[in-house]
Amino acid sequence: MTTNADEPQPRPRRRAPAGAAVLREDVTEAIRSAVFEELAAAGYARMSIEGIARRAGVGKTAVYRRWRSKLHLVLDVVSALAVQGLPVPDTGSLEGDLRLLYEVTSRALRHPVASQVIPDLQAEAARNPDIAEALRKTLREGQDGVASRILTAAAERGELSPALDTDLALDLVSGPLYWRAVVVRSPKLPQGYLGQLARATAQGLKAL
Repeated sequence: MTTNADEPQPRPRRRAPAGAAVLREDVTEAIRSAVFEELAAAGYARMSIEGIARRAGVGKTAVYRRWRSKLHLVLDVVSALAVQGLPVPDTGSLEGDLRLLYEVTSRALRHPVASQVIPDLQAEAARNPDIAEALRKTLREGQDGVASRILTAAAERGELSPALDTDLALDLVSGPLYWRAVVVRSPKLPQGYLGQLARATAQGLKAL
């Protein structure tokens, strides 16, 4: 059987490389968890890819396949928190919604890992604008997204003025608890503090 050399010949199919770069989600999550543990133990300045990989039980290559540097890894993990967000309370009253928001936020801020990581990243943010932006996005968008919906619902119920200064209101909602937990780092909130804070904040918002 002869063939015409001028006729186009079928191109051989390219085989997909064996074990193509499929990133296992369980490995990715193990690395992300290790980042928080390493941040809490060593701080951003002293943390290393080697230490993260060791905590995650993987090789350094597994980390570098996902993130090209320590900075990009931390930025990704911190930014992901904003996406997760907080549950939006729906108790039917402004004070009740604020109380529930404060309870959830307080538990999150006082988690042993978060209580170490957030202050360290805030200090690093003063030197690194990329970390500053990621932290701003995480804290502002995550918290403010929920708080904005609480304020909107309260306005729809007639508890707040429709002409409310939203930026000022969000500062009033979020500021006190972050001051206590992150800046002052009070080891323990006084008994009944969250309920009093929710009541005082609701009254302050109604006065705006």
